[in-house]
Amino acid sequence: MKRWTAELEQVDRAEWPDFLDSHSGLPGPRANTSLAIALSAMADQQLIDELLHSGDEYRTFCGAVSSGARVAMPGVITLLRELATDDRWRVREGVVIGLQLAADTARETVEQVVLAWSVDPDPLIARAAVATICEPRLLDSPAAAAAAIDACHRATAVLTGLSGAARRSPAARTLRQALGYCWSVAVAADPRPGMVAFDTLASDADADVQWIVRTNRAKKRMTALS
Repeated sequence: MKRWTAELEQVDRAEWPDFLDSHSGLPGPRANTSLAIALSAMADQQLIDELLHSGDEYRTFCGAVSSGARVAMPGVITLLRELATDDRWRVREGVVIGLQLAADTARETVEQVVLAWSVDPDPLIARAAVATICEPRLLDSPAAAAAAIDACHRATAVLTGLSGAARRSPAARTLRQALGYCWSVAVAADPRPGMVAFDTLASDADADVQWIVRTNRAKKRMTALS
């Protein structure tokens, strides 16, 4: 990340969007996340707005990261909700990365957003919640681990509350996929209470819940606890 900060400092700010295009890593399997994170600490609101309205996937991704990092600013949460339901998965992931950056200095604000979003009826909003908080470096205390477990419980309830076509929608599948690893991250952060909470899922006969249980139990972080 230091590399990209240094390189951005050597480029005229008016040329930053073109610099992003040249170093995006796209087309390709992985976008340049490190560059987006470096930019988030340096961009002003005018540039962020330009990136978000560019129509370009990587530029919008960078704008989403920068916006998430500024979650405490007025009006940003409404914008982040919109970005978290974008059709482009990289843009949705940009919201998560940005919120995780914000948690380094505004942990309480991010946790409030996570707990509110984790009960949202839109599966993509609930997915953003659990993906944000279930980051190992953020689960640095029993209280943080408990908040992650709570978010996983709430988001699982969102999934099981869907029925018919909604349960089979791409958004629901995205939430299920996230819960397939987020539970194990939360449990591993504080195993004793985490396993108690996780074991309550095993008695749920819901097919998606059973898939979540099996998938998490197969993770190395979970097998190490048994």
